[in-house]
Amino acid sequence: MNAKQPRITLYSTPGCHHCRQLKQWLQQHQVRFMEMDIQRSNRAFKDFRRHGGRSVPLLLVGEKKIQGFDPKTLPGRLRRAGVDCS
Repeated sequence: MNAKQPRITLYSTPGCHHCRQLKQWLQQHQVRFMEMDIQRSNRAFKDFRRHGGRSVPLLLVGEKKIQGFDPKTLPGRLRRAGVDCS
């Protein structure tokens, strides 16, 4: 992660199809992120709720939230949040 790029956290669950798609999309576009499983980690679940999470996937880019997975709008939303996703 370069110094200018904000920290990216993906809140997910193991059985979530959209979570897997988002994770795969981020990896394909070489976007570095940390994944937090809200089913297996109490801390992750508390963080998820603190950020207003109600469903997964929730992508937290710095302090900006991206709810769900839409591959058509994701690149623009990430760029506006300061992420290079060429």
